[in-house]
Amino acid sequence: MNPSLNCRFFSNLPSRPLVLLALLAVTTITLVGCNKRANTKNVIDISRIRVVSDNSSVVLTTSSAEFQFLQNGYLRASLLRDGARSTLDDSQPGADSEYLESGGKQIRDFQFDLSRVAISDVSGGPSAHGKRVEIVGKSASIPNLQKTISLEAYDELPNVVVTGVTYKNTGTTVVSLDQAVSQSHVLNAANSEPNAASYSMWSFHGSSEAWGKDDVMQITKKFDRKNPMQAVMHNDENQTGGGLPIVAFWIRSVGEAVGSAETVPLPMAIPVHTEDDGRVHVSIVNDEHTQLQPGQVYATPRTFLAVFRGDFYEPLSLYSKLLQQRGWSLAKQTDSDYQANWCGWGYGMDFTPKQMLGTIPKLKELGIKWATLDVRWFNARGDWQPRKDTLPDDEIERVVRAYHDAGIKLTLWWIPIVAEDGRGKDILDHRPYTLSNVVRDHPDWLILDQQGKPARATADLAALCPAVPEVQAYTRALTKRFIQDWDFDGSKLDFSYTVPACYNPKHHHKSPNDSIAAMADVYRIVLDTTRSLKPDSVTQACPCGTPPNLSWLPYIDQAVTADPVGARQVRERTKMYKALLGPNAAIYGDHVELTEVKFVNTLQEIDNGQDFASEVGVGAVLGTKFTWPGYGPKLKEVELTREKEAHWKKWVGIYNTQMLSKGTFLNLYTYGYDFPEAYAIEKDGNMYYAFYTEKGKPWSGQVELRGLKPGHYQLTDYENGKAMGSVDSQSPKIPVSFSEHLLLEARPH
Repeated sequence: MNPSLNCRFFSNLPSRPLVLLALLAVTTITLVGCNKRANTKNVIDISRIRVVSDNSSVVLTTSSAEFQFLQNGYLRASLLRDGARSTLDDSQPGADSEYLESGGKQIRDFQFDLSRVAISDVSGGPSAHGKRVEIVGKSASIPNLQKTISLEAYDELPNVVVTGVTYKNTGTTVVSLDQAVSQSHVLNAANSEPNAASYSMWSFHGSSEAWGKDDVMQITKKFDRKNPMQAVMHNDENQTGGGLPIVAFWIRSVGEAVGSAETVPLPMAIPVHTEDDGRVHVSIVNDEHTQLQPGQVYATPRTFLAVFRGDFYEPLSLYSKLLQQRGWSLAKQTDSDYQANWCGWGYGMDFTPKQMLGTIPKLKELGIKWATLDVRWFNARGDWQPRKDTLPDDEIERVVRAYHDAGIKLTLWWIPIVAEDGRGKDILDHRPYTLSNVVRDHPDWLILDQQGKPARATADLAALCPAVPEVQAYTRALTKRFIQDWDFDGSKLDFSYTVPACYNPKHHHKSPNDSIAAMADVYRIVLDTTRSLKPDSVTQACPCGTPPNLSWLPYIDQAVTADPVGARQVRERTKMYKALLGPNAAIYGDHVELTEVKFVNTLQEIDNGQDFASEVGVGAVLGTKFTWPGYGPKLKEVELTREKEAHWKKWVGIYNTQMLSKGTFLNLYTYGYDFPEAYAIEKDGNMYYAFYTEKGKPWSGQVELRGLKPGHYQLTDYENGKAMGSVDSQSPKIPVSFSEHLLLEARPH
């Protein structure tokens, strides 16, 4: 079990436990400032990172950033670029970045002796070279409460500092611990752009709060967002939750991000709101509601602070690299992950084998080589057996064989962990949930809430506890059934959010959060089992309408933009996943029909989208859910009419020819500040550019083709096969006029 989950309290340690613990992680310790006069500066040169300490601050300077720990406990980040220093941080007196709430009061009165800090080389951590600084302080209002802050900076990740905090009760009375707050920052855009309003900045929010809620947005004068992480959200019938524990902010010249540095998911929140004075406040909040006994030490989860230039791609990429250096390992893509996909969801909940089989000739004609058998092929969630009224006997295997005989591979829709327990009803077709056999036969496998009742997961379903070995074995057996026995070629794992904390006493958890962390084990089992049976397979997870869950993100080989609400979210989420999973990662753009969505109500939508350019141009994998030959009972709008067929054929052909999803995504344009909205991909020595404007608003002006290597380039509008002249890399700006989008290929000549 990861110590970050269950070893956050240390009792009955020797009188100097924090120093002893620190010795395990460092090779040398130097006390700075012992018996020195105030204001005497001390410089320690270890690796390429410099530390300067005096009575007013401790400053860590890397090759591109400066992290300044101030006397009041505030941690300020600045970007060093072209001889200038830029920051969003706007600290104030009493603005301690790391503090506790005790008895309803904020404990932010810690006093630090900054002339006496411990400095050491980082060893065995996320990088081979780095610097660690430890700073000790005591509370003025609670004299027996001691705080030790560690700051780690790394040569390989010079824009990031990782913070760890421990609180020790050195007295004889109990200290109430309500909340532990980390990375509390006050941001002000005017620090670096004097004419800007304090709140005038863009932001990224990794929380899975609600289906369709924007992840990328401008901060406003009245902005407020709670950003809960790893909590099942009950704000709609979908019950979302999970998320990425990171929030980022940026202006044109500088950006700042905070988040969890733990590789396992932990319940927390990263609230963001605009203060009355216009400045933006962000912090990481851990609810504890416990007692710190005499002699006990409480350790907060490790967090990070990052400073950068660019948009959300930069901090998400830094975050991924940090986790990978801490042991996070990403799945490698297969060639199949990049193949265009058709999904049977267009036929709705009550599809028929005739519909699925009747679409095969059109898929072959269009050049689509992968397909998905979607929802309601099964009798009950949890059992995952074919429903007899639709797929009797061996009908499901017959469908798979027909697709394989046509040269098309097929993935299967299902949801790990959840199970029907006779409570509630299906949010899609409103049928009452049945009692699944797995719950009937193994009620002890269920996650229970604090009242001892089956806890509710996504779609108001019960959940099998992923930390239970028998549940993991059951997941492995299910995957073998789908891939080995039925011969499917992979999985579409839908409704992939999080699970509730588990209080089932029969599971003997060390922490109720064991269930949340163990989601990773279940998704790893699905991926590994599938790969062992079919190496050239696809394992996709869809956190419908929201960002992904940190827990399972390493255990998929195809991400998905996850029910985007419009073309803009397709582009933003593709960029998000390229940052997290790598610039060559396979990101399924989801059904192109979702590029234009109109809601009849919260559960009924009309999908009219045809914006293939928002998938192809940003390097996403093309997807569609059209119905053929025209009997789509649920979503008539997605029928592939004669008029639409030529459009579909054209774009599938462009996708299969260019295969930009296999290219290298380059983050050369800053979202929110570069207009028009722009993207760049390098593939086979050529550069590909995509420019977008709002629908119905033509755009004219100059665009800059960034990232060109020295030389001359022939330009082509590859959507229309139209020559666009040439450009010299020394002067890469060209005049253009377009509506909605412009896709360019720059080929050296």
